[in-house]
Amino acid sequence: MVDPVTIAIDAMSGDVGVDVTVPAGLTMLRANNALRLVLVGKQELIEPYLDKSGVLSERVVVHDAREVVEMDDRPADAMRKKKDSSMRIAINLVAEGAASACVSAGNTGALMATGRFVLKTVPGIDRPAIMAGLPTRFGRIHMLDLGANSGCTAEQLFQFGIMGSVVVQDIEGIDRPGVGLLNIGAEAIKGNDTVREAATMLADSDLNYVGFIEGDAISELKADVVVCDGFNGNVALKAMEGTAHLVRHFLIEEFKSSLYGRLAGLVARPVLRSLAKRVDPRRYNGASLVGLNGIVIKSHGGADALAFQQAIRVAMLEVNKDVPEQIRSLMEEQGH
Repeated sequence: MVDPVTIAIDAMSGDVGVDVTVPAGLTMLRANNALRLVLVGKQELIEPYLDKSGVLSERVVVHDAREVVEMDDRPADAMRKKKDSSMRIAINLVAEGAASACVSAGNTGALMATGRFVLKTVPGIDRPAIMAGLPTRFGRIHMLDLGANSGCTAEQLFQFGIMGSVVVQDIEGIDRPGVGLLNIGAEAIKGNDTVREAATMLADSDLNYVGFIEGDAISELKADVVVCDGFNGNVALKAMEGTAHLVRHFLIEEFKSSLYGRLAGLVARPVLRSLAKRVDPRRYNGASLVGLNGIVIKSHGGADALAFQQAIRVAMLEVNKDVPEQIRSLMEEQGH
Protein backbone atom coordinates (compact mmCIF):
# COMPACT_ATOMS: atom_id res chain seq x y z
CA MET A 1 0.00 0.00 0.00
CA VAL A 2 1.33 3.44 -0.97
CA ASP A 3 1.71 5.87 1.91
CA PRO A 4 -0.59 8.90 1.66
CA VAL A 5 0.94 12.17 0.51
CA THR A 6 -0.46 15.48 1.74
CA ILE A 7 0.13 18.51 -0.47
CA ALA A 8 -0.68 22.09 0.56
CA ILE A 9 -1.99 24.07 -2.41
CA ASP A 10 -1.72 27.86 -2.49
CA ALA A 11 -5.18 28.05 -4.01
CA MET A 12 -5.19 31.83 -4.48
CA SER A 13 -1.98 31.89 -6.49
CA GLY A 14 -1.38 32.48 -10.18
CA ASP A 15 -3.03 34.67 -12.76
CA VAL A 16 -6.39 32.92 -12.35
CA GLY A 17 -6.34 31.53 -8.78
CA VAL A 18 -9.02 29.10 -7.62
CA ASP A 19 -10.45 28.61 -11.12
CA VAL A 20 -7.23 26.76 -12.00
CA THR A 21 -5.67 25.54 -8.76
CA VAL A 22 -8.75 23.89 -7.23
CA PRO A 23 -9.99 21.99 -10.34
CA ALA A 24 -6.42 20.84 -10.99
CA GLY A 25 -6.11 19.58 -7.42
CA LEU A 26 -9.43 17.75 -7.57
CA THR A 27 -8.46 16.08 -10.84
CA MET A 28 -5.26 14.84 -9.23
CA LEU A 29 -7.25 13.56 -6.23
CA ARG A 30 -9.46 11.45 -8.50
CA ALA A 31 -6.41 10.00 -10.25
CA ASN A 32 -4.34 9.30 -7.10
CA ASN A 33 -5.95 7.48 -4.19
CA ALA A 34 -2.93 8.15 -1.96
CA LEU A 35 -3.12 11.92 -2.42
CA ARG A 36 -4.47 14.27 0.24
CA LEU A 37 -4.86 18.02 -0.28
CA VAL A 38 -5.00 21.08 1.93
CA LEU A 39 -6.48 23.88 -0.17
CA VAL A 40 -5.32 27.16 1.34
CA GLY A 41 -7.25 30.30 0.47
CA LYS A 42 -10.54 32.08 0.83
CA GLN A 43 -12.99 29.43 1.97
CA GLU A 44 -16.01 30.96 0.27
CA LEU A 45 -14.25 30.79 -3.11
CA ILE A 46 -12.96 27.25 -2.73
CA GLU A 47 -15.95 25.40 -1.27
CA PRO A 48 -18.29 25.75 -4.29
CA TYR A 49 -15.86 23.58 -6.29
CA LEU A 50 -15.89 20.92 -3.56
CA ASP A 51 -19.68 20.86 -3.41
CA LYS A 52 -19.78 19.93 -7.10
CA SER A 53 -16.86 17.52 -7.14
CA GLY A 54 -18.06 14.54 -5.12
CA VAL A 55 -14.53 14.07 -3.78
CA LEU A 56 -14.42 12.31 -0.42
CA SER A 57 -14.22 14.96 2.26
CA GLU A 58 -11.57 13.09 4.25
CA ARG A 59 -9.10 13.55 1.39
CA VAL A 60 -9.38 17.32 1.08
CA VAL A 61 -9.32 20.06 3.69
CA VAL A 62 -9.89 23.78 3.24
CA HIS A 63 -7.65 26.05 5.29
CA ASP A 64 -9.04 29.58 5.26
CA ALA A 65 -6.57 32.38 4.47
CA ARG A 66 -7.71 35.96 4.08
CA GLU A 67 -4.67 37.52 2.41
CA VAL A 68 -3.21 37.02 -1.07
CA VAL A 69 0.35 37.64 -2.23
CA GLU A 70 0.04 39.60 -5.46
CA MET A 71 2.41 39.17 -8.39
CA ASP A 72 3.78 42.71 -7.97
CA ASP A 73 4.31 42.49 -4.19
CA ARG A 74 7.88 42.97 -3.04
CA PRO A 75 9.20 39.71 -1.56
CA ALA A 76 10.14 41.35 1.75
CA ASP A 77 6.70 42.94 2.08
CA ALA A 78 4.93 39.69 1.26
CA MET A 79 6.97 37.84 3.85
CA ARG A 80 6.65 40.39 6.65
CA LYS A 81 3.27 42.01 6.10
CA LYS A 82 1.13 39.16 4.75
CA LYS A 83 1.50 36.47 7.38
CA ASP A 84 -2.10 35.33 6.79
CA SER A 85 -1.60 34.90 3.06
CA SER A 86 -2.41 31.62 1.34
CA MET A 87 1.24 31.33 0.31
CA ARG A 88 2.62 31.81 3.82
CA ILE A 89 0.13 29.42 5.42
CA ALA A 90 0.79 26.73 2.80
CA ILE A 91 4.52 26.92 3.53
CA ASN A 92 3.86 26.99 7.28
CA LEU A 93 1.94 23.71 6.92
CA VAL A 94 5.06 22.11 5.47
CA ALA A 95 7.19 23.44 8.32
CA GLU A 96 4.68 22.12 10.87
CA GLY A 97 4.54 18.68 9.26
CA ALA A 98 0.85 19.02 8.40
CA ALA A 99 1.77 18.81 4.70
CA SER A 100 4.70 17.18 2.94
CA ALA A 101 4.98 19.78 0.19
CA CYS A 102 3.61 23.10 -1.02
CA VAL A 103 2.62 24.00 -4.58
CA SER A 104 2.15 27.63 -5.55
CA ALA A 105 1.80 29.60 -8.79
CA GLY A 106 2.47 32.84 -6.96
CA ASN A 107 5.13 35.53 -6.94
CA THR A 108 8.47 33.72 -7.38
CA GLY A 109 10.52 36.11 -5.26
CA ALA A 110 7.99 36.04 -2.44
CA LEU A 111 7.76 32.25 -2.58
CA MET A 112 11.53 31.85 -2.39
CA ALA A 113 11.93 34.45 0.37
CA THR A 114 9.09 33.00 2.45
CA GLY A 115 10.25 29.43 1.89
CA ARG A 116 13.77 30.28 2.98
CA PHE A 117 12.56 32.21 6.03
CA VAL A 118 10.12 29.56 7.22
CA LEU A 119 11.80 26.30 6.18
CA LYS A 120 15.48 27.34 6.23
CA THR A 121 17.95 25.50 4.03
CA VAL A 122 19.34 21.99 4.12
CA PRO A 123 22.53 21.94 6.25
CA GLY A 124 25.51 22.73 4.04
CA ILE A 125 23.46 24.61 1.44
CA ASP A 126 24.10 28.35 1.31
CA ARG A 127 21.24 29.32 -1.00
CA PRO A 128 18.25 27.56 -2.52
CA ALA A 129 17.94 27.51 -6.31
CA ILE A 130 15.14 27.30 -8.85
CA MET A 131 15.37 24.15 -10.95
CA ALA A 132 13.18 23.08 -13.86
CA GLY A 133 13.13 20.52 -16.67
CA LEU A 134 13.40 21.64 -20.29
CA PRO A 135 12.85 19.71 -23.56
CA THR A 136 15.84 18.73 -25.72
CA ARG A 137 16.30 16.68 -28.88
CA PHE A 138 16.89 13.51 -26.90
CA GLY A 139 14.86 13.90 -23.72
CA ARG A 140 14.71 16.37 -20.87
CA ILE A 141 17.47 18.43 -19.31
CA HIS A 142 17.31 20.12 -15.90
CA MET A 143 18.80 23.55 -15.21
CA LEU A 144 19.53 25.47 -12.04
CA ASP A 145 19.60 28.24 -10.98
CA LEU A 146 16.90 29.88 -13.11
CA GLY A 147 16.60 33.17 -11.30
CA ALA A 148 16.85 32.96 -7.53
CA ASN A 149 20.50 34.02 -7.24
CA SER A 150 21.84 36.57 -9.70
CA GLY A 151 25.41 36.06 -8.55
CA CYS A 152 27.00 32.93 -7.08
CA THR A 153 30.30 31.78 -5.63
CA ALA A 154 32.09 28.69 -6.88
CA GLU A 155 31.03 26.86 -3.73
CA GLN A 156 27.38 27.69 -4.39
CA LEU A 157 27.62 26.47 -7.99
CA PHE A 158 29.13 23.27 -6.64
CA GLN A 159 26.20 22.92 -4.25
CA PHE A 160 23.79 23.41 -7.16
CA GLY A 161 25.51 20.50 -8.90
CA ILE A 162 24.90 18.27 -5.90
CA MET A 163 21.26 19.28 -5.60
CA GLY A 164 20.62 18.94 -9.32
CA SER A 165 22.18 15.50 -9.39
CA VAL A 166 19.88 14.30 -6.60
CA VAL A 167 16.70 15.66 -8.18
CA VAL A 168 17.43 14.32 -11.66
CA GLN A 169 18.33 10.90 -10.31
CA ASP A 170 14.95 10.81 -8.54
CA ILE A 171 12.75 12.39 -11.21
CA GLU A 172 14.32 10.85 -14.32
CA GLY A 173 15.62 7.64 -12.78
CA ILE A 174 19.13 8.30 -14.15
CA ASP A 175 21.96 6.68 -12.22
CA ARG A 176 24.82 9.16 -11.79
CA PRO A 177 23.40 11.92 -14.00
CA GLY A 178 25.90 13.99 -15.94
CA VAL A 179 26.48 17.46 -14.48
CA GLY A 180 27.71 20.30 -16.69
CA LEU A 181 28.56 23.96 -16.09
CA LEU A 182 27.09 26.59 -18.41
CA ASN A 183 29.97 28.56 -19.89
CA ILE A 184 30.93 30.71 -22.88
CA GLY A 185 33.06 27.88 -24.28
CA ALA A 186 33.78 24.20 -23.77
CA GLU A 187 37.54 24.66 -23.41
CA ALA A 188 39.06 24.52 -19.92
CA ILE A 189 40.54 28.02 -20.26
CA LYS A 190 37.17 29.64 -21.00
CA GLY A 191 34.97 31.46 -18.48
CA ASN A 192 35.57 33.61 -15.43
CA ASP A 193 37.44 32.60 -12.29
CA THR A 194 34.25 31.58 -10.47
CA VAL A 195 33.14 29.14 -13.16
CA ARG A 196 36.62 27.64 -13.53
CA GLU A 197 36.95 27.20 -9.76
CA ALA A 198 33.52 25.53 -9.63
CA ALA A 199 34.61 23.23 -12.45
CA THR A 200 37.63 22.13 -10.41
CA MET A 201 35.43 21.42 -7.39
CA LEU A 202 32.96 19.40 -9.44
CA ALA A 203 35.73 17.44 -11.17
CA ASP A 204 37.28 16.55 -7.79
CA SER A 205 33.95 15.36 -6.37
CA ASP A 206 32.15 12.03 -6.70
CA LEU A 207 29.59 13.59 -9.05
CA ASN A 208 29.55 12.66 -12.72
CA TYR A 209 30.94 15.96 -13.96
CA VAL A 210 31.00 16.18 -17.78
CA GLY A 211 32.57 19.61 -18.24
CA PHE A 212 31.50 22.97 -19.64
CA ILE A 213 28.29 23.28 -21.64
CA GLU A 214 27.73 26.09 -24.14
CA GLY A 215 24.31 27.62 -24.60
CA ASP A 216 23.73 26.06 -28.01
CA ALA A 217 24.54 22.61 -26.62
CA ILE A 218 21.76 22.64 -24.01
CA SER A 219 19.28 21.23 -26.52
CA GLU A 220 21.72 18.44 -27.42
CA LEU A 221 21.45 16.85 -23.95
CA LYS A 222 25.21 16.74 -23.42
CA ALA A 223 24.50 16.82 -19.68
CA ASP A 224 21.51 15.79 -17.58
CA VAL A 225 22.01 18.75 -15.23
CA VAL A 226 23.20 22.20 -16.30
CA VAL A 227 24.48 24.42 -13.49
CA CYS A 228 24.69 28.21 -13.68
CA ASP A 229 23.99 31.31 -11.64
CA GLY A 230 20.47 32.70 -11.65
CA PHE A 231 21.26 35.62 -13.93
CA ASN A 232 22.64 33.53 -16.78
CA GLY A 233 20.14 30.76 -16.20
CA ASN A 234 17.15 33.07 -16.43
CA VAL A 235 18.52 34.77 -19.55
CA ALA A 236 19.12 31.38 -21.20
CA LEU A 237 15.63 30.17 -20.26
CA LYS A 238 13.89 33.30 -21.59
CA ALA A 239 15.97 33.17 -24.78
CA MET A 240 14.87 29.56 -25.39
CA GLU A 241 11.23 30.43 -24.71
CA GLY A 242 11.44 33.41 -27.05
CA THR A 243 12.99 31.33 -29.81
CA ALA A 244 10.20 28.78 -29.54
CA HIS A 245 7.57 31.53 -29.83
CA LEU A 246 9.41 33.05 -32.80
CA VAL A 247 9.55 29.75 -34.70
CA ARG A 248 5.85 29.19 -34.05
CA HIS A 249 5.07 32.70 -35.31
CA PHE A 250 7.08 32.17 -38.50
CA LEU A 251 5.39 28.84 -39.18
CA ILE A 252 1.92 30.33 -38.80
CA GLU A 253 2.87 33.24 -41.08
CA GLU A 254 4.17 30.92 -43.79
CA PHE A 255 1.16 28.61 -43.68
CA LYS A 256 -1.18 31.60 -44.01
CA SER A 257 0.83 33.43 -46.68
CA SER A 258 -0.67 31.73 -49.74
CA LEU A 259 -3.06 29.07 -50.97
CA TYR A 260 -0.14 26.69 -51.32
CA GLY A 261 0.91 27.46 -47.76
CA ARG A 262 -2.59 26.77 -46.44
CA LEU A 263 -2.73 23.45 -48.31
CA ALA A 264 0.71 22.53 -46.96
CA GLY A 265 -0.52 23.41 -43.48
CA LEU A 266 -3.45 21.02 -43.82
CA VAL A 267 -1.13 18.21 -44.90
CA ALA A 268 1.34 18.97 -42.12
CA ARG A 269 -1.31 19.31 -39.39
CA PRO A 270 -0.68 15.87 -37.76
CA VAL A 271 3.05 16.57 -37.61
CA LEU A 272 2.48 20.05 -36.21
CA ARG A 273 0.17 18.68 -33.53
CA SER A 274 2.79 16.13 -32.54
CA LEU A 275 5.46 18.85 -32.43
CA ALA A 276 3.25 21.10 -30.33
CA LYS A 277 2.74 18.28 -27.85
CA ARG A 278 6.48 17.61 -27.56
CA VAL A 279 7.30 21.23 -26.76
CA ASP A 280 4.13 22.01 -24.80
CA PRO A 281 5.39 23.99 -21.77
CA ARG A 282 2.54 22.59 -19.67
CA ARG A 283 4.28 19.21 -19.71
CA TYR A 284 7.34 20.77 -18.05
CA ASN A 285 5.56 22.89 -15.46
CA GLY A 286 6.68 22.69 -11.86
CA ALA A 287 10.03 24.18 -10.84
CA SER A 288 11.63 22.88 -7.65
CA LEU A 289 12.94 25.31 -5.05
CA VAL A 290 15.81 22.97 -4.25
CA GLY A 291 17.92 23.40 -1.15
CA LEU A 292 15.07 24.27 1.18
CA ASN A 293 14.53 22.10 4.24
CA GLY A 294 11.17 21.12 2.81
CA ILE A 295 9.55 20.71 -0.60
CA VAL A 296 8.18 23.77 -2.41
CA ILE A 297 7.18 23.61 -6.07
CA LYS A 298 6.67 26.74 -8.17
CA SER A 299 4.07 26.56 -10.94
CA HIS A 300 4.08 29.08 -13.76
CA GLY A 301 1.79 31.99 -12.91
CA GLY A 302 -0.12 31.61 -16.17
CA ALA A 303 -0.52 27.85 -15.85
CA ASP A 304 -3.84 26.28 -16.78
CA ALA A 305 -5.32 23.29 -14.94
CA LEU A 306 -3.31 20.75 -16.96
CA ALA A 307 -0.05 22.52 -16.22
CA PHE A 308 -0.86 22.92 -12.52
CA GLN A 309 -1.56 19.19 -12.32
CA GLN A 310 2.00 18.60 -13.55
CA ALA A 311 3.34 20.80 -10.74
CA ILE A 312 1.43 18.66 -8.23
CA ARG A 313 2.93 15.51 -9.81
CA VAL A 314 6.43 16.94 -9.32
CA ALA A 315 5.62 17.64 -5.67
CA MET A 316 4.32 14.10 -5.12
CA LEU A 317 7.41 12.59 -6.71
CA GLU A 318 9.79 14.67 -4.60
CA VAL A 319 7.86 13.71 -1.46
CA ASN A 320 8.02 10.01 -2.30
CA LYS A 321 11.76 10.28 -2.95
CA ASP A 322 12.35 12.54 0.09
CA VAL A 323 14.53 14.88 -1.95
CA PRO A 324 15.63 17.21 0.91
CA GLU A 325 16.92 14.23 2.92
CA GLN A 326 18.80 12.88 -0.11
CA ILE A 327 20.43 16.27 -0.66
CA ARG A 328 21.40 16.36 3.00
CA SER A 329 22.97 12.89 2.75
CA LEU A 330 24.92 13.68 -0.41
CA MET A 331 26.19 16.94 1.09
CA GLU A 332 27.53 14.96 4.03
CA GLU A 333 29.18 12.43 1.68
CA GLN A 334 30.90 15.30 -0.14
CA GLY A 335 32.21 16.63 3.18
CA HIS A 336 29.96 19.69 3.34
